Amino acid sequence: MEQQRVVAVVEDEATIREAVCFALRKEGYAADAFDDGLNAWEAFGRGLPDVAILDIGLPRMDGLELCRKLRTLSETLPIIFVTSREEEFDRVLGLEIGADDYLCKPFSMRELMARVKVLLRRSSLTQPGPAAEDEKVLTVGDLTLDPLRLSATWKGGAVPLTVTEFVLLQTLVRRPGIVKTRDQLMDAAYPERVSVTDRTIDSHIKRIRRKFQQVDSAFSGLESVYGAGYRYNEPPR
Repeated sequence: MEQQRVVAVVEDEATIREAVCFALRKEGYAADAFDDGLNAWEAFGRGLPDVAILDIGLPRMDGLELCRKLRTLSETLPIIFVTSREEEFDRVLGLEIGADDYLCKPFSMRELMARVKVLLRRSSLTQPGPAAEDEKVLTVGDLTLDPLRLSATWKGGAVPLTVTEFVLLQTLVRRPGIVKTRDQLMDAAYPERVSVTDRTIDSHIKRIRRKFQQVDSAFSGLESVYGAGYRYNEPPR
């Protein structure tokens, strides 16, 4: 019997917290509820969930700090923010703390469940049967991507990526030199998208670049194509 997946809901508004947990349990997930960030962090130290849904404005430890701390434990744990103001999430991206997705309140419970399902599917490390094309290890020059482990290495150095960052990079690397529009990248990373914008993709790409440059300051594989989108260029040897 397949083990039940655990989704942590860290939300101080009781009505929202209870509604999200009810929807998760209806979908067959185990829901762990927390009303403040510190309680959640103490619980995560004993064991991580499969997905974390975080409010930003939490008592005792806000969602931004909780996300930062979670990323010290796992770079691949899917993290979804819920926020009252979209500007808050822009700030989150600017701080590069590593969220995979976000929804603005009031949000559709159906949309939240869809995003949880997508992130769980992508972060699963065990796939039965032969590897599908998008599950095979991909090597392009000095870059290696392992979809089953969600790992990226550049010149042998590990580059820690979130689930969404990995999917975006993989989409570009599959066809080096070919421009992918922001719409194509949104379709790849957010198939159930409703509130995702071009700016979301731009922020993710910026974060991916910076992570690679922390490993190799000369990294220039991700190119912005003005008015079109992005492409991955294999650097010349």
